[in-house]
Amino acid sequence: MRDAGILGVAGLGWALGLGGQASRAAGQSRSSSRGLPNVVLTTQHGRPVRFYDDLIRGKVVAINMMYTSCTGICPTGTANLREVQRLLGDRVGRQVHLYSITLAPELDTPEALREYAERHRVGPGWLFLTGRPEDVEAVRISLGFYDPEPDVDRDKNSHSGMLRIGNDRLDRWSMAPVMGNPEQILGTLDHVDPDYSYSPQVQRRRGTDSAV
Repeated sequence: MRDAGILGVAGLGWALGLGGQASRAAGQSRSSSRGLPNVVLTTQHGRPVRFYDDLIRGKVVAINMMYTSCTGICPTGTANLREVQRLLGDRVGRQVHLYSITLAPELDTPEALREYAERHRVGPGWLFLTGRPEDVEAVRISLGFYDPEPDVDRDKNSHSGMLRIGNDRLDRWSMAPVMGNPEQILGTLDHVDPDYSYSPQVQRRRGTDSAV
């Protein structure tokens, strides 16, 4: 399997404006200013969830795309995100939500995703998601994980190694390489979450005086 480089093609769609293409792809009502679809996905535990209403609305999130049979960047990226999960501690699933969405929903059942998460020793609060192929496609496009060149975009073996990081409440979004330094990924999450970024914990991590 070929994997795109660390920068890959993620973010191209975001920079070019997602609203129109995401709306055409999803074919369902929208709930956010970014045009994120409210399609139904399924967690690795078999629980159905609405993408926007249940996973994104009002939350700080980090989202990547992967598939369980990937032998390139996916296993290493998952291991790197596991370190991010460790650094986040009890914030995971409460203040920060981690989501990994399969690029191969026709193969990656909830059971397959659960086995993958267990194999990679993923802790609680990190959801792996699958769904109908057309719904996963709508989510992929809405998040900007696509290339504007159709021939490149059709080759799902060339997927990016990026995280979409966002705070829906403030409509503040960014991205980071999934293989980036875990501390830097944590810093990007803190940046989109002003409720936390000036906390004593963050100030100590940055080596600054928390009273400043």
